[in-house]
Amino acid sequence: MPTEIPAYSSPSRNRQVLLTTRPAGVPQASDFTLGSSDVPKPGEGEFLVRNIYLSVDPAQRGWASSEANYSAPVPLGGPMRALAVGVVTESRNPDFGEGQFLYGWFGWQDYAVATPQQVILRATQDLPLTAFGSLLGINGITAYLALTELGRPKAGDTLVVSTAAGSVGSFVGQIGKSLGCRCIGLTGDDRKVALCEERYGYDVAINYKSGALDEALAAAVLDGVNVYFDNTGGMILDTVLRRMAVGGRLVQCGTASIDSWNPLPTGPRNEREILTRRLVWSGFVIFDHMARYAKAADEMARLHQAGTLGFDTDLAKGIEHAPGAIASLYAGENLGKKLIFIG
Repeated sequence: MPTEIPAYSSPSRNRQVLLTTRPAGVPQASDFTLGSSDVPKPGEGEFLVRNIYLSVDPAQRGWASSEANYSAPVPLGGPMRALAVGVVTESRNPDFGEGQFLYGWFGWQDYAVATPQQVILRATQDLPLTAFGSLLGINGITAYLALTELGRPKAGDTLVVSTAAGSVGSFVGQIGKSLGCRCIGLTGDDRKVALCEERYGYDVAINYKSGALDEALAAAVLDGVNVYFDNTGGMILDTVLRRMAVGGRLVQCGTASIDSWNPLPTGPRNEREILTRRLVWSGFVIFDHMARYAKAADEMARLHQAGTLGFDTDLAKGIEHAPGAIASLYAGENLGKKLIFIG
């Protein structure tokens, strides 16, 4: 049963964050409008969820964009696609009773009429309610599954992680340490360098914006990088790639450094590095792995309860913070997983 459940109200109108302009690149506050509608009523087999915490995720850039992606873009004029943690307040489905807390596809709004297909996880573990949008949300489970299934780290490996203090990277470093890896974090902020080393257990953290990334990386990795968990792409990827050990594994989890995919960016040719180093380079999207989600969530909860895995939440209060939240995320302004409390 979740703990630390905040008091929440039952508003008479459904406030919504509507996507009204198709963004070019990272969505800005001006791409959204705050609106409201009647509180919807669930039909047969459905249930009404009152959202408490709205999630802000890097993937929302792709969901809002018209650029090629793995899912259809959010319709203009509709509520922004988003994950959220909420509570069932009315139900016409016997499997989802009133008072049950859920994490799922409920959108940036106060209320959502939902079906079982929109639910990702039932909040049953004894954890703070915020944990279901962070530790057990798509960020935490992405870190666990992508690292263990694609990165396949083993004790003694050198693991390098970009955006190492972010909502995915902070978990990757801690999981890597629990598996016996030497962990090196890359981040763009001296505050986050300290956070990586003092909070998330990285052996070394490097501010890639301070210059001479290649030299700093060469001094840190010693015998080469066995696993690179990449959330940025671009120049950072090009640099790490040339420090990979033979037989290394790259996990491509994000491309946050790329401003636009139209036109396609150009950069160094990497084919020779992949060939001569015999690298395995794999892309990871969490929605391909939903069959293993619940089991991974139980393992993440166990690691947290054992004191191996910590999590931090960057919490804003008020739905009015949602329109600018994705831009803030890409600017690196958050410390911890970004959630918005709207209860």
